[in-house]
Amino acid sequence: MAQIRVEIVTMERQVYAGDADIVLAPGLVGQLGILPKHAPLITRLGCGELVVRKGGDEEAFAIGGGFMEVLPDRVVVLADSAEGAAEIDVQRAEAARQRAAQLKRQRLDRTDLVQVEAALRRSLARLQVARRRAPRAQAAGRESFDD
Repeated sequence: MAQIRVEIVTMERQVYAGDADIVLAPGLVGQLGILPKHAPLITRLGCGELVVRKGGDEEAFAIGGGFMEVLPDRVVVLADSAEGAAEIDVQRAEAARQRAAQLKRQRLDRTDLVQVEAALRRSLARLQVARRRAPRAQAAGRESFDD
């Protein structure tokens, strides 16, 4: 089966590089599925879970928006932030969610509200990826995300 090269990078580091059968990414208006030989595309990404599948394996990443360039043989994700499921500190993400939710209830000007809502979306994406992937990590004998 044909594969597609995938790179996920942030300003700080390369988060992932490898081959995949399919990439599932959070678009601004829905989920995007990218297969090998996909038509060229450049698109913005929203906050959410990005999944890279190869064979029976899959890796999940929480991304905080960014851009994705798709070529027939390659996908490059330029993420504002990205973390693999195993990297996410659930307690820290939950604390960030609580802070953002508390700030959102306060009277904020429009600029502050937009920033708080973005922080809330990022923390929710991180929690979603970590919690959804935790049972698989534990079953595979890896450490729990709560440790």
